[in-house]
Amino acid sequence: MQAQEDAPMAMELRGLADGDVDWLVAEHGRLYARDEGFDDSFPILVRQVLDDFVAGFDPARERAFIAWEDGARLGSIFCARSDDPDAAKLRLFFLMPEARGKGLGRRLLAENLAFARQAGYRKMVLWTHESHKAACALYAATGWRLLRSEPKISFGRPVVEQGWEIDLHAPGPKKFPD
Repeated sequence: MQAQEDAPMAMELRGLADGDVDWLVAEHGRLYARDEGFDDSFPILVRQVLDDFVAGFDPARERAFIAWEDGARLGSIFCARSDDPDAAKLRLFFLMPEARGKGLGRRLLAENLAFARQAGYRKMVLWTHESHKAACALYAATGWRLLRSEPKISFGRPVVEQGWEIDLHAPGPKKFPD
């Protein structure tokens, strides 16, 4: 029998609601400062991404998924438009520490990819950091290709930025690992 903490979480997904933008900015800032050593420029970027998403929101082509359970926000993932009309951007894939390792990331990613396909995108792209080992492993296991990996100085520290892409209509099932 699996331990309770290994079972998929019984939570709900909803769209962006009052208070979510401020929560996302605050939690990104707090957790990335603590875990990655990022400076105050990171939550400023998160705020800009969210402000741009809200200001230009196109419900036919964009979606925010906020995971919550028992009144608590647990995570997020966004499907956003890009400059390429055939490519969606995966944005703000985020899990609270207490929600990690319970299947929530897999569920959020699967929902986001399904929405992008339904919205007519041919591919999805994302930008992340090599230090996000669990997320990068999930991307690789579900058919994403690493396009670039470059050392940079971002958010006040050295990082390795990565660009990933997935063909949303490639043959073969996308298995979401257990």
